Amino acid sequence: MGNSGSNLGIPPPKGPDTVGCTDFMMDHTAHGSFFRLYYPCHQTEKAEKPEWIPNREYFNGLADFMKINRSLSERIFNYLFGSFKIPAYLDAPFKSTGKCPLVIFSHGLGAFRTLYSAICAELASQGFIVASVEHRDESASATFYFHQKSDSSAAAAPESVLMSSGSARDNLEVQWMYYRSLQRGEAEFPLRNKQVKQRADECILALDKLIEINSGIAVNNVLQTQFDWTSLENSIDLCRIAVMGHSFGGATVIEALAKEVKFKCGVALDSWMFPLVDEMFPQVKQPIFFINSEKFQWAANISRMKKLDSTEIQRKMITIRGTVHQSFPDFTFLTGHCIGKLMKLKGEINPELAIDLCNKATLAFLQRHLGLEKNFNQWDHLIDGEDENLIPGTNINVPRASI
Repeated sequence: MGNSGSNLGIPPPKGPDTVGCTDFMMDHTAHGSFFRLYYPCHQTEKAEKPEWIPNREYFNGLADFMKINRSLSERIFNYLFGSFKIPAYLDAPFKSTGKCPLVIFSHGLGAFRTLYSAICAELASQGFIVASVEHRDESASATFYFHQKSDSSAAAAPESVLMSSGSARDNLEVQWMYYRSLQRGEAEFPLRNKQVKQRADECILALDKLIEINSGIAVNNVLQTQFDWTSLENSIDLCRIAVMGHSFGGATVIEALAKEVKFKCGVALDSWMFPLVDEMFPQVKQPIFFINSEKFQWAANISRMKKLDSTEIQRKMITIRGTVHQSFPDFTFLTGHCIGKLMKLKGEINPELAIDLCNKATLAFLQRHLGLEKNFNQWDHLIDGEDENLIPGTNINVPRASI
């Protein structure tokens, strides 16, 4: 199943800890919290690595997002990506190493919770707990929740959901939610602004749920995985919490920082600033790190990032040379050179070098602003763009009058 050539695959995390992952759905409705959790784990022979694409419905969602035929695309996507695994062990037991800093991660437009595993697993291998939220604002290519079965309904959750996420309760059936395209003549900003507000609320809801779990409050995971959630009690450092995201997730970072002071800093990867209103920017009091690709940015987008510049709060920006917008999600590792370039999943730089620079710069920034006692400050120079593969600030000329 699928095409995982020997030189293709999501790079394994480099930190000292083995990484586990599990899925959590707070309640069965579309209003609950849904995220994949990455965490330091104990090594165990029983644990297996989960599929990168958890269910075939996500292939359908990607097809809708890309506006291509579902049946054709499912075969293509399955051939290209069907056999790849997440570089983490499903439901492996949590390894307590003291209190872990926490990162809430927000995916981009048309993505979902599993597509940034190279970043999330690396952070977990370095001692973080990471919750990769799957958004229910119709910006994900696909997601699911459950609703109560009617008396006349005998449908059960699809086998793929049962296999990947654990069995749902007997009286529930799965409901898929797919990407919502703009309607003909519809203005984009009202939709995206509404979505970014919901996305920020969903990041905060995931944080609130993890704070409850940390305090020992019993939780009901509708997915009924094998992971022992009580093992996370007193495991999260509530003074060291950050928010991170890519593209639309980068805008979500800014919105979440404005709404929730528990987030001590934010990392925005190739942030798409369009959904945000300028009036919200002064409400953001925390440090922000913009990590941009060389090919995605344009003057209007950069100028809005620069509106967040401050003489009192650290706001940093770097650009990774030779990168494209898709250099941050896992897709960039899973195609050969020709297909990767054709689908704009690869830039000129080696994808593993690019993500390594992104991860190391992120770790250095998080150490600085979460007050971590780690060795991540060895990469402090990357925060300032001091590397042959980095550009300090941006490669885009922005007229001062536009800032």
